[in-house]
Amino acid sequence: MTTKMDTEESGQALLELSLACMMLCVLVFGIIDFSRAIYDVEVMKNLVGEGSSLASRGTLPGTTVTTVTTDAGTDLNISTQGCVMVTVVTNMGSNSLQVTGQASGGGISCTSKVGCLSGQGSCQNSSATLPTSAVSALQSEGLGASIYVTEILYNYQTITPITGLLGGTVLPSQLYAVAYY
Repeated sequence: MTTKMDTEESGQALLELSLACMMLCVLVFGIIDFSRAIYDVEVMKNLVGEGSSLASRGTLPGTTVTTVTTDAGTDLNISTQGCVMVTVVTNMGSNSLQVTGQASGGGISCTSKVGCLSGQGSCQNSSATLPTSAVSALQSEGLGASIYVTEILYNYQTITPITGLLGGTVLPSQLYAVAYY
């Protein structure tokens, strides 16, 4: 005995398939781009730690910037999509922390969240802004002690159409990492 398909249900399977495929695509695209963003942040954390460590051992800030940019290699294309900044903050006494050295490099323009070296660009004040733990550590070392800060800003670009499917604010367009030594 053969049964006839109801005409009311003739497109139901096609509609269900299209909705399932769309949800699967969003899930797969999301996994791909979120995983890449997490990987990029981890690479950046490693690079800023190594950069600050290198600077704290006496390497000049400009040399440290070049080394970090080179070490990023193909993982992060800092020469076109990022910026590396190395800042030297010195305890000048009387609760005064001053930027005493700074260098930056990369493919995008950026400003340090720590502070700027007076006389560079439009910088008028070389006061530094550090987290409370870094301030305490620097002040406990005494007058003239320095802390080395490496920052990386990176313009993140998705490789899948996830932002078009879910909106442009799903993933950050710029990633940031910082380390203090």
